Order: sequence, then structure tokens, then C-alpha cells
Amino acid sequence: MKTFIFIAICFVFFLTTALLQPDPDFEASMERGKEVYVMHCQSCHMANGEGMGTALPPLAKADYMLEDRARAIKETIFGVSGEMVINGKTYNGYMPPININDQETADVLTYVFNSWGNKDKPFTTEEVAKVRADHSN
Repeated sequence: MKTFIFIAICFVFFLTTALLQPDPDFEASMERGKEVYVMHCQSCHMANGEGMGTALPPLAKADYMLEDRARAIKETIFGVSGEMVINGKTYNGYMPPININDQETADVLTYVFNSWGNKDKPFTTEEVAKVRADHSN
């Protein structure tokens, strides 16, 4: 019985340790995504993801963005204009398309969707490529 308990405790310890290890692919994607964000997004959405008042919308805890991953990909790639409601506030503006590849798109969205209180699974290049193909002319 003592052996069983010891084995069970060891199993739980090793399982917990394995689950708490950072995912190196995720961490690398976050680093690359931050670089893309600083280069292409930060001037409007700010370093803290909070945007600029009523002129430029936030990305931090932004319900509009977080509720639809495919729309976030599409709007990152192709840009967006017009009215949108984010966290109860109406914004009416223009975001130009960003000329970045599928890996950069996946990385920047992984960064945005996992920063400033946001939490989601990483984006993949396959996910981005599908949206790009579905919406290309």
C-alpha cells in the first residue's frame, strides 16, 4: 500500500511539473509577436493595448476582438473600417491592412490574445492561411 501511495504521489508530482513548464513554441511566438506588435500596432493601440480614448480602440480585454478569432485574423490581414462596438463603446475608424506573412500574423495575434489580461490559445499559420484564402479576391 505504501508503494502505491508513493507511486501515486510521484506521478502527480511529475504530471504537475510537466504541466507547469512553459511551452517553448508559445514563448517564441509571444516574443516574435511582440516584435511585430511594436512595429505595426503599438503606435495606435499603445504599448499597454489600451488604445487612445475614443479615437483608437483597445485590444486589452476587448470583447469584440476576443469573441471571433477568424474576424481578428481577417481584420489584421485586410484591415477594417466603419463602426464597431468594443467593450460598450462605439468606435468608427480605419485600420489599414498589415503586410505581414502567415507566421507573423499568427505570432502577433498570439501576443495580443495573451497580453494585458487576455488569455487564449496560440494562433497557427494554418488557421491564418485558411482565413487569408477564404477572403482573398
